[in-house]
Formats: sequence, C-alpha cells, structure tokens
Amino acid sequence: MRGSVTASVPPTRRRAARAAGALASAALLVPLLGAAPSSSASRPAPDAGHGSLQSAFAAAAAEYDVPQSVLLGVSYLQSRWDAHGGAPSVTGGYGPMHLTDARTALASAPHHADGAEDPRGDSSRATLRPKAKPPTEAELPARFKTLKRAAKLSGLSAERLREDSAANVRGGAALLAAAQKQLGKPLSADPADWYGAIARFSGADDRASAATYANDVFAVIRDGQRRTTDAGQQVALAARPGLAPEAAQLRGMGLRKAKAAATDCPKTLVCEWIPAPYEEFGDGDYGNHDKADRPKSQGIKYIVVHDTEGTWEGVLKMVQDPTYVSWHYTLRSSDGHVAQHVRTKDVAWHAGNWFVNAKSVGLEHEGFLTAPDTWYTEAMYRSSARLVKYLAKRYGIPLDRQHILGHDTVPGTTAATIRGMHTDPGPYWDWQHYFKLLGKPLHRTAGPQGGLVTVAPSSARTSRSSRAARSRARSACRTAPARCACTRSRARTRRSSRTSGCARAVSRRRSTSTTWARACPRASSTRSPTGRATGRPSGTSARRPGSRTRRSSRRLSTRAAGS
Repeated sequence: MRGSVTASVPPTRRRAARAAGALASAALLVPLLGAAPSSSASRPAPDAGHGSLQSAFAAAAAEYDVPQSVLLGVSYLQSRWDAHGGAPSVTGGYGPMHLTDARTALASAPHHADGAEDPRGDSSRATLRPKAKPPTEAELPARFKTLKRAAKLSGLSAERLREDSAANVRGGAALLAAAQKQLGKPLSADPADWYGAIARFSGADDRASAATYANDVFAVIRDGQRRTTDAGQQVALAARPGLAPEAAQLRGMGLRKAKAAATDCPKTLVCEWIPAPYEEFGDGDYGNHDKADRPKSQGIKYIVVHDTEGTWEGVLKMVQDPTYVSWHYTLRSSDGHVAQHVRTKDVAWHAGNWFVNAKSVGLEHEGFLTAPDTWYTEAMYRSSARLVKYLAKRYGIPLDRQHILGHDTVPGTTAATIRGMHTDPGPYWDWQHYFKLLGKPLHRTAGPQGGLVTVAPSSARTSRSSRAARSRARSACRTAPARCACTRSRARTRRSSRTSGCARAVSRRRSTSTTWARACPRASSTRSPTGRATGRPSGTSARRPGSRTRRSSRRLSTRAAGS
C-alpha cells in the first residue's frame, strides 16, 4: 500500500503516454522466504512465571462464567493463542485475545509508510506519491479501543492487559460476558448459547461478517485445536463435533446488510462491493485504474499481498478517490471482512510496477504498524487464504511463492526505482502458516547434499532463532563455497529471458532489519524481453512502446540443505 488516509492528490492533466520498460522485472520475481529476527527474542516474556496459559483460560472462564471452549475458540481466531512478547499487532491489538489499544501502539511503534514508489509503475506520467500518515486518535473507531473497555470491566490496568497473557485472557472474558449480558442472554455453560456475543466481539458492523466470524469460531471449537504457542505454552481445545450454535441470535443485533452485488468472491467468504471510480479527466488523463478484459486480453499470473498502512475506514475513502490509486480487495483485521473495489478483469494500480499490475490481483490487508514485532490476526489470514485459493483456481495461478507475492518482493521497473519500493506486508507476515491455510505448505526441496539454502520460518517462535539460522547459513557458505547455488528464473513473456547468479546469502529484503546477500563476481546483468502491457482504458490511444532495460540488480532466493 502507499499513501495517507488524509492526503489529497490533485489530478494530473497530461496525456498518458505509457512506456513499457517494466517487463524486465518479470524475470526477477523470485520470492524471498527469509524472515527478520523477532525483536522480542532478546527480552524475556512479559508474563513469565504467571503459570500456564491453559490454566489462565480455565481461571478466566470460571471467573466470568464464559465457557472455556468459547474463550479458547475466540482467542485462537484472534492470535492462535500467541502473546507475541507483548508486542502489538499491525492494528494495535495485544495478547492472546487481541485487545486493541491502537493509540498506545501508535505512540510506541513506527508506521508502515516508507518507500517512494508510484503504485502505477508508469514513468510516463507525473509521479503519484502521496505521503502516508498514521490514523489520529479521533480517526480510530471503537474496535481499536477494546483494551480500554476491558480494563474498565475487569479492573485490571491497561499495562497488565497489554503485557500479561493471563490478564489479557481475563480482559477478553470480561468483554464476552458483557456482550452476552447486553444481548439479554444468560451466562450459560453451553457454548451454543454464545453465538451473538462472539459475533459482537468481532466488532463487525454488518450481519454477514459477524456471522462469518462466529461461524469460524464455532468451526474451531467443533474441530478442536492443539498447539505450542510462541512462548512455549502448550494449549489444547477439545473437539466438540456436534456443536450447533443458535445463529438466530444475530437477527436482533441491529447489524447492517452489506452490499454484496457484483463481487468476485467464493461462497465461503462474505464480500462487500465498494467500487473504486473510473473517471476520465480529459486530454487522455484518467483514474484510478485501467479498464481491461482480463484474462482474455492478457493472463492473470500473480496475486500481490499488501498491508494498507491505514485503518479500514481511511483506506476505503482513498480507494474511492478517482485521482488516487487502487487495488482489487481490502481485508479487515478484526473479523476478516472483505471489500472488493476493482473488478478482477480490470487493472488496479497497487504494485509500483506496470508489468506486475497488468498481470496481478492486489489484496490490501488492514494494518499500519511495523515494529517492534507486529503480527496479523488469524481471522484475516483465513479470509485472505479463502480468497486467494478461489482466485488461484479461477485464473490458473500456481499456489507458490513465485506467484503469490508480497509487495516487498515486487521489483522496481528500473534500477533507480528499486530503492523506493515498499516493504509491506513486512517480515512478520507468516508465509509458512499462510501457505498451510492455502493447502500448499512450504517444504524444503533440496536433499541433505543439496546446494540451496532455504529460510522458511514455520511459526512465530521460529523467528526467535532466525539470527542463529542465518549465522549458520553464512558459515556454511563461507566454509563450503561449492554448496552455494546458482539460481535461475524465467519470464515467459513475448520472449523468454533468464537471470542467473550465484547466491552466497540467504536473501535480501527491503526492510528496516538487516539481512545480507552477496552475488558472485561472475553474475551477469540481465536484458529484458521487448513487450507491451495491455489493459488500456477505453477510449485511450496511448501505447506503451517496447523497450529494453539492462539490469544488474536481481533478487536471489537461496535454500539451505537440511534447514
């Protein structure tokens, strides 16, 4: 994502003479499987010594008369029971229950708004670089302030709710019990009676999203879960396969009905249609996306994962500005709700690379923080995975890291633009977990004697040992250079092109954390094929002339034997 919730961008009035130098980047779409080390790795867990997390769930359930399975199910859909060392999520949520305190999080963590790219990736037009700003206190909706209410209900301090997992669980239980009472329902021991309270906990303002969230929680309860958290706590939720909730409780909650007409979404996902406007300004200028007829005019090969760098409410205002930029879908953090803005047949402006824009679908995930250890909710991961699986099946997109990209792995159109490209969704987007949800878990492909190095974190706790893993990889490459591997990638455009180079590093990312990479001296520069991007707006005669770009910069992904 790029830009500010409040920035106003005046429309340009120049004739669009689009140039197509960006096909060089097709050969560079080699994914980065590395992860930055967790900043919480060096500090002790804030709630160390407070007993087991499983016991904390049992105690909070007993204290507030909330079924333990309900408490565990809601927490799993928020954080998978992880505490993340007391660090906030990308939307300012804390602890296993994801109690939100965005004001405090914004005051203590940087905003994810670096980079100076033009999302259109079109050098023939005046550069569009609105500056991003974090949301102000007045712009934060109630769903970003649940921790304050939990503190009032539980009598616990905000600091304890942020840093102590057991206290955080108590705060979440207090919120669920309060929601049940507000609905006029008894504090029943039967989880089926808590459907409405769970739906209200999600913060969803529309009936369909609230129902989807509650259904997902009950699916977790029916299936059961067991895992070891990022703090090493073993937590289990016993399966209740025959559990049937009272979904009729939603009828009296006064929730709005979302506009789902014309959305391109799977039946298992609730999508709302909030269109991005297409407007012609005259003199060949227009916004905020390109009209096309994909996949007839050209194939859709990639799905690009972004984060919004702003709140849900703010980015919806931006995408409805015809002078701004666009993307296809936005996903909300608290409940996984999805809004579609641009039809998948049309080309949205989101990746900072015209070739990638023309052949991709862009997904923006709500989030605006990057440090110290930011993370994403399980509800949003699940909605995103459902949407990506649907789009991949519909357009024949392989479910692998060569085609499901982060914005941070999209290269600049020229060497000069690489430095300004964005870094979202950031190093703490859990690609390993995401691909498990997609049904395509990441595995190493090299055998014990293989020559590739892979850094593929399996969970949040793996990031704690990533420094040591990279150190071992460096040592292995230095002591046994022959095990370093040359990688190749091929772009099948109008003509095939190849890049090759010997990687002596794990990978190099654009981010605030430091990783390292060295290319062997024999690595050669790359020439891109000549090609044109299609998907022109109706009534526009401007063409993108073919071009050749010489690139010495490349992205190299390496894999470690036995990693």
